[in-house]
Amino acid sequence: MKDPKDTLIEMKVRKLMVDTTTHVPILILANDDGSKFLPIWIGLFEANAIATSLEGKGSARPMTHDLAVHLMESLDGYLQRIVINDLEESTFYAQLIIEQGGVEVSLDSRPSDAIAIALRASVPILVAEKVLEQATKEDLSKQLNDDEELKKWLEDVDPEDLGKYTM
Repeated sequence: MKDPKDTLIEMKVRKLMVDTTTHVPILILANDDGSKFLPIWIGLFEANAIATSLEGKGSARPMTHDLAVHLMESLDGYLQRIVINDLEESTFYAQLIIEQGGVEVSLDSRPSDAIAIALRASVPILVAEKVLEQATKEDLSKQLNDDEELKKWLEDVDPEDLGKYTM
């Protein structure tokens, strides 16, 4: 019998913004009905890659995440999905799930890179239920202590107040 904590929940990028206190980009993932969400503090370069993809902008030359997708495809591999599968000491872990020749291959990745690649390849972003549970225990919100409080804050926040992250 499968452990419910092994359940994977499909999520989408809901917002990309900057933490006004630390000036660090925050990526907010949420499921379709908004009942589950996950804030991930990410690096500036990864935020730029994600923002570029969300805005549908390309570049004259392939960026690193574009190159990763092209490499997979040129080797007859295709990204099937990404999975944010673990959280330890406030560090998220993710896997790129690639199908190559009928075999699934799993590669370790930082979640921000995995998401940037997933957006380019138009594949699902999945989060393990255990990661969502652990995230609330580790108080990843940094400023907000409670899931309901963070959910309300995310629903009510005015992007003008936070400085929506744009390139």
